[in-house]
Amino acid sequence: MAAFRDIEEVSQGLLSLLSANRAEAQQRRLLGRHEQILERLLETQDGAEQRLQETLAAEEEVAQSLLHSKERNCQGNAELQQLEAELQRAAEDDARLQASLLQLTGEQQELRELEADLERQERDVDEDTTVIIPSAVPSRPQRGPAHPPGQHPALPEIHQ
Repeated sequence: MAAFRDIEEVSQGLLSLLSANRAEAQQRRLLGRHEQILERLLETQDGAEQRLQETLAAEEEVAQSLLHSKERNCQGNAELQQLEAELQRAAEDDARLQASLLQLTGEQQELRELEADLERQERDVDEDTTVIIPSAVPSRPQRGPAHPPGQHPALPEIHQ
């Protein structure tokens, strides 16, 4: 540093002054120069301390900002994991519901086919069955059972 070279120069000048017994003017000049150098050194030191304080304040601010960013990042990651878990559950629910829908659609188709078969069978039975209306049949003497032979009384109800 230039300041230390200047101090060394002043010190050597002072030594040469003492050894050579030079004039008082040279001594005053060197002492004045020495004071100037010390003032510059103190000013430089004050400026360096102020810059160091500013640098430390800026570093602290950056560190706080970094901590806040890391905290927000951790919160974002936690939220992302939660959303991914919810998405996974929703996908599983969707797959389960799709399977249920497919099964119910198959069962519905089977029921429609069964209903169509039942309607065909009913038409076939209606065509093959003749219902006897009691008022249309002449009455017979009561000798046996109250219904005609070979017919059961519940049979007309079933056909109806």
